Amino acid sequence: MFVKKNKNRSGSVTVQIISKNFGKYKVVKLIGSAKDPDEVEKLVLRAEQIIANPNKNQLKLFSMKSRSALTIKSFVEGLKNTQVHTIGPELIFGTLFDRIGFSQIKNELFRHLVIARLAYPTSKLKTSDYLYRYKGVPVSTDSIYRFLDNLSNKYKKAVEDISFGYTKQSLGGTVSLLFYDMTTLYFETEDEDDLRKIGFSKDGKFQKPQIMIGLLVGKHGLPITYDIHKGNTFEGHTLMPILKKVQKRYGLGKPIVIADAALLSKKNLRDLTRNGYQFIIGARIKNESNEVKRKVLKRAGSIKNGGGFSIRKKDGTRLVVTYSDKRAKKDAYNRQRGIKKLRLKVKSGKLTKSNINNRGYNKFLTLTGEVEVSINEARIKEDEKWDGLKGYVTNTRLSPKSISENYSHLWRIENAFRISKTDLRIRPVYHRLRSRIEAHICICFVAYTIYKELERLLKKSGVAMSSKRAGELTQNMYELEYELPGEAGENKTLLKMDDEQKLLYEAIHGCG
Repeated sequence: MFVKKNKNRSGSVTVQIISKNFGKYKVVKLIGSAKDPDEVEKLVLRAEQIIANPNKNQLKLFSMKSRSALTIKSFVEGLKNTQVHTIGPELIFGTLFDRIGFSQIKNELFRHLVIARLAYPTSKLKTSDYLYRYKGVPVSTDSIYRFLDNLSNKYKKAVEDISFGYTKQSLGGTVSLLFYDMTTLYFETEDEDDLRKIGFSKDGKFQKPQIMIGLLVGKHGLPITYDIHKGNTFEGHTLMPILKKVQKRYGLGKPIVIADAALLSKKNLRDLTRNGYQFIIGARIKNESNEVKRKVLKRAGSIKNGGGFSIRKKDGTRLVVTYSDKRAKKDAYNRQRGIKKLRLKVKSGKLTKSNINNRGYNKFLTLTGEVEVSINEARIKEDEKWDGLKGYVTNTRLSPKSISENYSHLWRIENAFRISKTDLRIRPVYHRLRSRIEAHICICFVAYTIYKELERLLKKSGVAMSSKRAGELTQNMYELEYELPGEAGENKTLLKMDDEQKLLYEAIHGCG
């Protein structure tokens, strides 16, 4: 038996069950007729069910539930993997990419590379695979590399302008504080060139060529700009050029510049003052003159937790010193741990004059003759006097408490480097050509800007979720593409999210 459909002049379609015996056709059952395509399809399903179950009561009408179940089952069984797409990265990161303004850069590959860096921070080979498997975008690795060759030259200025506009708007239209820091990025090679040089490595990769990146951010770690330097560049020489670049391009006025002790040099302080900048720079108070150190210890005995004082220096700046019980405990703990390891080394007899330097806790060692090494207990007692003290050099009139509070935001730029190095996997860098190195960092800078906006929206919505966790959740947000019978064109449906994904989605699409 088989199902037959006959269309008459009125447009109705009659559905029948037909049998064939000895070359003759016979109508076994008339199922019904209808004009609506959906109703016709229901009649066909009913006929097929009767054929499949010949021993049951063939005159029994099928319930709507049974027909719906058959329709759904038929639909689901016909689905293909190619109809299900990962939509999360575009839904979350793509939305923020547009909202910040990076869509002004009219290049789809640039967009794809940034979103891939956020969702799947891997090699360019893996990026090509991601674009094809999850986005349906066939892009060869060679095409990506050719695009990277010109990316920084074409888009770096636009990227910085968009990021600065976003930061200024987020800060209420005024950038009153600038935070600056540097980090090193190493390469998986031993070959140097005009950019990649062996130098002092903050990553501890002293035998690998590296480059240096200077990052300038506003309050809360919001990005402003970045510079790339040769790997053997002296960190202290990088501050004024980036400040002048930003001042010339954006006319910021004279915000307070905040940086750590690595930027503390007489030349930097002189240049900042000459150019009209106020500054707060971390100080190494133990490296001050004996006269200044005596003054510090004399006044330190009378301050309590959260308190501070300032000492006027000969160059017109102030040395501001604050005290914290929490910092004192941390200083004592770190010293005790370091000395414990040092005592074990001394006891083992493996420490000799040739392998001792004056860094770290080795400063507590005393050498007698050529071979005898011992712990200098008096130096330990002397060092304890400095526990809990933190110094800053400034030309502002801010109170010690305000100085400490403003400087404490510097950790956000350190967090920016942590995000870039871990979550965005900016290091190690495998590129060899300078243009591709610059493009890689430009993409990571855009990705970091999006990370900061994601972080802001999560906090605004009261969602206790890290940006890294949000990135993981996007990888399992799916969209289904399908066609309905009798309808032209494709339909798209966002598949149901779990509770955590819903929180993320609402934080992004429910806030501005």
